[in-house]
Amino acid sequence: MSIYDFKVKEMDGKEVSLGDFKGKILIIVNTASKCGFTPQYEELQELYDQYKEQDLEILAFPSNQFAEQEPGDNDEVRSFCQLNYGVNFPLFAKGDVRGENALPLFNHLTEQKPFQGFDSNHQFGGILQESLEKNFPSYLEGNSVKWNFTKFLVDRNGQVVGRYEPTTSPLDMRVDIEKIM
Repeated sequence: MSIYDFKVKEMDGKEVSLGDFKGKILIIVNTASKCGFTPQYEELQELYDQYKEQDLEILAFPSNQFAEQEPGDNDEVRSFCQLNYGVNFPLFAKGDVRGENALPLFNHLTEQKPFQGFDSNHQFGGILQESLEKNFPSYLEGNSVKWNFTKFLVDRNGQVVGRYEPTTSPLDMRVDIEKIM
């Protein structure tokens, strides 16, 4: 199965095929508006502005699964992202990114790129690990998405080539993005 075989819903409920993004480089990310990592929207927008002419697309999927940090509806999410971070890359309908109701896309992404741990050198790496161990130990099992702002890099052929946990700044993905351009 290819990334292009999946269909997702836009915020207005319209179904879209990821096949529409064939030939583009994708960053697929689960997001939340009330998370300590929410400022990553700014860096994602910076990447988008820098590379969109070279066919980079950022596909954001809001989720309320992690400590209920995305409580708003789709319109509230869109408004928040535009007003606070100037986001103009695609935002998709809010949904689950892990567990039995996870979007099939995210199950595919995590199968292709398993969890390798958090960056222990990042100021929040240890804190995130400890918080999950204490409050959400089941989240650390398996390869599913562990927290908001987990990012997946997909090449122009639809291959998942990288997974970046929330502790990785989007700007730190530049080298890997440029390698596949």
